[in-house]
Amino acid sequence: MDRGDLVHKDLCFKIVGVLFSVYKELGGSLLEKHYQKAVAAALKKAGILFTEQVLTRLVFEDKVIGIFYIDFLIEISGVKIVLEIKKNENFGQKNIQQVYNYIKTLNLELGILANFTKSGVKFKRIVNLKK
Repeated sequence: MDRGDLVHKDLCFKIVGVLFSVYKELGGSLLEKHYQKAVAAALKKAGILFTEQVLTRLVFEDKVIGIFYIDFLIEISGVKIVLEIKKNENFGQKNIQQVYNYIKTLNLELGILANFTKSGVKFKRIVNLKK
């Protein structure tokens, strides 16, 4: 089924391919930090430009009220996508909200939440509908 309505479909497809290649080689029993390092290496090998551990400030009424670090900010041809790596069996509402807050704060259209599990890598596309 062709989903022509998907936001940044081609770039998302490339990113998800990288995630699956990491899982295929490493399996699902490592720590989150190991997957992050492997994903960084695989993104680089695939020629996908990214920045790791991006410091982002949460601003309210011209005052910084918090900071957070985004695992990966991927950018190709002016398109930016947040990629957050987790080591969970399920997608928790807290993790989904975390990625949504990232894309909302950065005024981006799309974030990807990836869970490395014992049964495979699972991912969820999170769209900023207010963009």
